[in-house]
Amino acid sequence: MTDSDAIADRLRRAPLYRVLHALARGEISSEALTGACLAAIARDHALNAWTWVDDAGALSAARASDERRAAGKPLGRLDGVPVAIKDNIDVAGLPTSLGLPGHHAAAREDAHVVKRLRGAGAVLLGKTNLDEGAFGTIGRNVHHGDVGNPVNTGRAAGGSSAGSAAAVAAGHAIIALGSDTLGSIRIPAAFMGLVGHKPTFGELSCRGLAAGLRRLDCPGVIAHCVQDIALLLPVLAGYDAGDPRSRKRRVPLAPPDWAPGELRAGVVADLAALGVSPEVVERFSTAMACVAPVFGSTQPVALDIAPMDIAATRRAALLLMEAEILAAHGEAMQSASERLRGLLAFAEGKSAVDFARADRRLDAYVVQVRRLFEQFDVLLLPTVPMAPPPAGAPEPSNLADLCALASLAGCPALSLPLSGGQGLQLVGAPGSDLRLLELGEIISAVADCGE
Repeated sequence: MTDSDAIADRLRRAPLYRVLHALARGEISSEALTGACLAAIARDHALNAWTWVDDAGALSAARASDERRAAGKPLGRLDGVPVAIKDNIDVAGLPTSLGLPGHHAAAREDAHVVKRLRGAGAVLLGKTNLDEGAFGTIGRNVHHGDVGNPVNTGRAAGGSSAGSAAAVAAGHAIIALGSDTLGSIRIPAAFMGLVGHKPTFGELSCRGLAAGLRRLDCPGVIAHCVQDIALLLPVLAGYDAGDPRSRKRRVPLAPPDWAPGELRAGVVADLAALGVSPEVVERFSTAMACVAPVFGSTQPVALDIAPMDIAATRRAALLLMEAEILAAHGEAMQSASERLRGLLAFAEGKSAVDFARADRRLDAYVVQVRRLFEQFDVLLLPTVPMAPPPAGAPEPSNLADLCALASLAGCPALSLPLSGGQGLQLVGAPGSDLRLLELGEIISAVADCGE
């Protein structure tokens, strides 16, 4: 292995900010880095992290990036950075399979977030594997193979953005785009020792993202550290008139102005009642003992009261999600597994009144969460209720319950890695993404995150 090969092999596992520095200083070329990522993808094929890999397109884009840098005219912030895209997000010229079998026509244009990545010079490596139909929490796919966990081997990868997380964890890509409807970014990020960010609903355009549940769907990022996400959010965020739910800011996305000594933190205190395992309760309590001094004040928050029945509200959201998947992808679902077709069939037996009741329940939940954030500025809780289950084990029914709290209310959420495939989750009021990212960097420095 040459010195250049060794540098490329090391950098493919490095945080984004380190890679950007290396590319800007000429320590590594995009072509060498992209080649190292593609070689790793080929070696790790048993991981089942990818559905489509565009070797020729990626290498061509990398060479073009190197030429721009040599001319002193980089295209944008991410010029030359190898990126993975979840296979429910459109990339022009590549199929969007949604984890289903068969032939899929190539997308005619990039999803809005992909267009912003490409516009910043990112090198798009291909599409990553996911739970079938993006409907799952453990990375299970009978068509493309279950996604492996390269960090906690023999354990579930988490989902549905399983391949995106595995690609970053294994050094196949520097960063990855995923989608999060009820925890699909944060769960695999926690299971693989990574950072996952679900933005405020509407902050990133969903145009070109295959619908799961439009009132909850969010594109988001999986990366090695919080600083990487802080670099990416301004690139990806922005109003899109083509997305009816796109959030139009009155002021530009900018760092928040807040006094740490006055920051109020709510800490979920009824974890056992929410089905959290003793192992996770203990790990979360240890992390909170380190984190508490960061805030001006902390207060316990109970979520097991009837209006905040997260599990029941998540089930209402699943009914809406099943109906929307059938409405948006009904023909494609004919090739789905018997398991997925059976889950979706549940929605066909419900009435319009049932769907209206479920929708109204979600509206009531949003109001409850808004009232919670009148009491504090940020809510802290575990990302997942248990450590990663063994690969091949039955899918736990409550794996997304703790992530659902933020999703159901459209709140931003950040998952920081804790040891043992667990995560520390920060949830903020809508629009507080940058506050969460600043807090996440501080907490990562003082807590035993990922150690």
